[in-house]
Amino acid sequence: AIECDAVLEHVRMVDNAVREMHRVLRPGGLLHVVVPFNHPFHEYPADYRRWTLDGLRELLAAFAVTECGVRTGPTATLLTFALEYVKVVSPGPLKKAAYAAAGWIVWPLRYLDLLIYRAPGAHILANSIYAIVRKRTP
Repeated sequence: AIECDAVLEHVRMVDNAVREMHRVLRPGGLLHVVVPFNHPFHEYPADYRRWTLDGLRELLAAFAVTECGVRTGPTATLLTFALEYVKVVSPGPLKKAAYAAAGWIVWPLRYLDLLIYRAPGAHILANSIYAIVRKRTP
């Protein structure tokens, strides 16, 4: 099995990375991929792209899709953007402290996603999406 969580958005030549995962995975092996959809830019050291569910399925077309859906939902999207906003508007020396304080205040709200992340339409505002795929047997 291969776990690829919050990595592919940082890979410049993502098709090459997916081909390599396909190459090294044995037939019948599983790949779990998590990628951002509605998520702020995060350069560690680079941030190249976002995916929709259809785009993720297309990226992983060489595999048989077992499951595909919302990993973190609309509330996570709202909160991550709100926290990034706090960093942008806070004065330089206070950025980290303001971000940390705001994070502690809003963190419990993330549990609202447990109620709505599987709702029809939740994928429209999903923070991140996932796929579990299997390498086809010859």
